[in-house]
Amino acid sequence: MIRVAFGQMYPKLLEPEENYLKAESLIEKAAENGARLIVLPELFDTGYNFENREEVESVAQPIPNGETTGFLVRMAKKHHIFIVAGTAEKDSLGRLYNSAVVVGPQGYLGKYRKIHLFAREKEFFEAGNLGFEVFHLGFARVGVMICFDWFFPESARTLALKGAEIIAHPANLVMPYAPRAMPIRALENRVYTITADRVGEERGLRFIGRSQINSPLAETLVEGSEDGEEVGIAEVDLSLARRKGLNDYNDIFRDRRPEHYAR
Repeated sequence: MIRVAFGQMYPKLLEPEENYLKAESLIEKAAENGARLIVLPELFDTGYNFENREEVESVAQPIPNGETTGFLVRMAKKHHIFIVAGTAEKDSLGRLYNSAVVVGPQGYLGKYRKIHLFAREKEFFEAGNLGFEVFHLGFARVGVMICFDWFFPESARTLALKGAEIIAHPANLVMPYAPRAMPIRALENRVYTITADRVGEERGLRFIGRSQINSPLAETLVEGSEDGEEVGIAEVDLSLARRKGLNDYNDIFRDRRPEHYAR
């Protein structure tokens, strides 16, 4: 059994340094309670409800050579923990992405750029162009998707087919549906999912909290409140995520008939 965690927080808009302090407290608590992996929300360091592109550019940073990645690497090394966290990325050409950084005790491991942009995100960010990737953390294979990616079953299915045993899901949820849907994403792919949401209100936009860790049996192992900054921890049995058989006759991957799925 392995312990994993979500960190649910209330980021302050356009104040990365204050948000680092909030995140540090959550990471420290998770590590003290034996978690090997913690997932932080989408855009944990910047806030979400930007007025214009200039605001995003004022806080977006390169990955891995920016302050946010440096902070996360320091925390991962200090607490001997793996971290997946959402941030605003600015690439070498000035393009902006809603991204997630993956780090561990050995340093920077990689990034994911959000593929399915939600609402006004399309005014600021480019759609992700790196595809869905599974990261090998030693104790588990972890895939990453961000917030609205959950709405598209292909996101989690692609990660599962690539070998993910856990799906890390940084989020800034405003619609009420994901807490009901994510146990099904876990079930239909026989994986664990960790949704790390934010809380609070930002320029009139309210976020729903209710971060979750879900099992391959559609169990919600732990769920956050609607308004609190907190850490949720659950023990996961990765052997369950590695077994795709339902009975002597059915296997969720071997029974797929992709020749009938094309349009």
